[in-house]
Amino acid sequence: PNTIPSGVKAGGNYLSSQLISMEAKRLGFAEGIGLATDGTVSEGAGENLFMVKDDRLITPPAAASILGGITRDTIMKLAADAGLEVVEQSITREALYFADELFFTGTAAEVTPIRSVDRLEIGTGSRGPVTKQLQSAFFGLFTGQTQDKWGWLQELDPGQAKYPARAI
Repeated sequence: PNTIPSGVKAGGNYLSSQLISMEAKRLGFAEGIGLATDGTVSEGAGENLFMVKDDRLITPPAAASILGGITRDTIMKLAADAGLEVVEQSITREALYFADELFFTGTAAEVTPIRSVDRLEIGTGSRGPVTKQLQSAFFGLFTGQTQDKWGWLQELDPGQAKYPARAI
């Protein structure tokens, strides 16, 4: 297998991420994409992967050795709310080449477009309209431009803070 099954965040599971990243850098790529034990796409070195094809948002299922994430779940909900069909299914490496759009999600990656895979341009070679729409909705949650229909955010009153901020 090309990755260690990663059901939880544990120190040993980050070895796969390091190996994916090291191999990608060695081959001259900005980021790598790992494969599950059956050879289908799993995830990036530290991100979940999404593919847009024919107005469908497709992402590998949990069985594909992915580490599920809050950002992944958020994007899936935002996409469904926007009327996109969201599908969790296996993705072959070759299917990536024919995607309309690809992007990564994660705590650090947030929502990051993928312009090429194996030096083959994806879609137009730049951020696509679905990626742009989902980025806007995602970042809009933090600015109030996207309505939080799911109760994810809680407004805080700084005057009611139990522990006041102090300079160190």
